[in-house]
Amino acid sequence: MNNIFNFINLHNGEEKKDKVLENVTSNISFRGSNLWILACAIIIASIGLNVNSTAVIIGAMLISPLMGPIVGAGFALGTYNFPLLKKSFKNLIIATVVSLLVSGFYFYISPFKDVQSELLARTAPNIYDVLIAFFGGLVGVIAITRVEKGNPIPGVAIATALMPPLCTAGFGLATFNFSYFIGAFYLYSINCFFICIATFLVVKYLHYPSSIVDNKYEKRIRYSISLLILVMIIPSLYLAYNLYNEKKFTKTAELFLQKEFEKNGYTLIYKKINYNANPKTIDVAFLNKKFTAEEIKSYNKMLSDNGLANTKINIRQNNSDLKSEILSEINKNNTNLSEKDIALSSLRSELDNYKVSDSTLGKEIQILYPDISGVSYGKIAQYPETDSARLQFVMIYSGKKVNELQLKNWLEKRLNEKNVKLLNNSEN
Repeated sequence: MNNIFNFINLHNGEEKKDKVLENVTSNISFRGSNLWILACAIIIASIGLNVNSTAVIIGAMLISPLMGPIVGAGFALGTYNFPLLKKSFKNLIIATVVSLLVSGFYFYISPFKDVQSELLARTAPNIYDVLIAFFGGLVGVIAITRVEKGNPIPGVAIATALMPPLCTAGFGLATFNFSYFIGAFYLYSINCFFICIATFLVVKYLHYPSSIVDNKYEKRIRYSISLLILVMIIPSLYLAYNLYNEKKFTKTAELFLQKEFEKNGYTLIYKKINYNANPKTIDVAFLNKKFTAEEIKSYNKMLSDNGLANTKINIRQNNSDLKSEILSEINKNNTNLSEKDIALSSLRSELDNYKVSDSTLGKEIQILYPDISGVSYGKIAQYPETDSARLQFVMIYSGKKVNELQLKNWLEKRLNEKNVKLLNNSEN
């Protein structure tokens, strides 16, 4: 049993406590270089959210120094060091305000204000974000208290993702979309709080020296932390429950459409499931099938029997708006050609200038000039000294008894070329 305890004992490989506290305290302050690094990281993360680039966002999270005051607050709570706690909160507030101002300013002046998937992902936190923040915080503080820090800290910075929610909150301020601001700032608060709580628990487990000995203060802090945990977790549980219901509704709606329409051979060309409407709606359109009013009414009655209560199905047919939507999407796809496609198209066009597409020319030369035993022809670019590049038809042939002047005149008329060049590669 002792061997098992020693195997999982966090005291193994632990750094000296006074040295850990010194390192934590030195990383709390946001002055000079730290503030500049934070501002640059915010700009990078905002650009990543703007262009929907996960790699850029990860880079910004690795640069960010936001973990410092949060971990400092956890150590301060664990050791009941109230001056350190005050300093940590002060610097965290400074970092948060600077981040909101910088990201808000960036999104305000940015001409691109489309809501991308990376940005949307930070507007509706749930219980899973709580778990990520808590266990990420545990890994982070365990790494900080080791003699050999290893490589978990960069991973913690990525997993807990403090920077993107702050930038999303800045986007909400810049676009006056306060639902985005509230959702993103709530996610940021969750991350900060549960990293702090994880730090507090590890500090208590490792028995860091306390600044006070009064048990009353200790009880008050524990009660306050318990109350704050409830305040932070309850909304996230509700959002997770709502997300579960939405996923369940979407899956049920998909199964209903597959059973009632797709299995009957009706080609579905448009589908939109809206869980947040009241009643919930399923909008569909079909390639050529037309439904009567009675059939549509019948399908709406089936919804409740298939686990889709308070839901309405709308079948869009003979609708010019739907046609325009489809055409618009097609045109959008046609205009969104990649650079590779454009380059290939340009190369094909350029190669066509050098091709001689007349497939009968070789056969005619063999009939009219039987002394020619082999022939190759094509167009090449020439660069005269006083003129721009121009294409010239060139024919290389083998044969000794060939009237070159006659052959040249015939080719110029046959191909409508002004200057044909002949090259005889026969051995002399």
